[in-house]
Amino acid sequence: MAPEEIIKRPVTLTEKGSRLSEAHNQYLFEVDRRANKVEIKGAIETLFTVKVDKVRTMIVRGRMRRMGRGYGKTQNWKKAIVSLKEGESIKLLEGV
Repeated sequence: MAPEEIIKRPVTLTEKGSRLSEAHNQYLFEVDRRANKVEIKGAIETLFTVKVDKVRTMIVRGRMRRMGRGYGKTQNWKKAIVSLKEGESIKLLEGV
């Protein structure tokens, strides 16, 4: 897969995401569910030209939502927590 297909969007608009980026130099991304940690690391390094130290992933389960009289379920998605090496940062996500 191409790096643009692996990384879908940053998830830094949450309190946890902003706290991780400020204190621990970690960034949250929504990634393709089929991507593994090695592919995610390569995609981040090529798209943002930074050195990645560690990648942690998790599957976020979809929630039950009300749709009219019935219920539906939102899709499951994969979240990656990317730790950058010391002194590295992603400039596009600073101040968001």
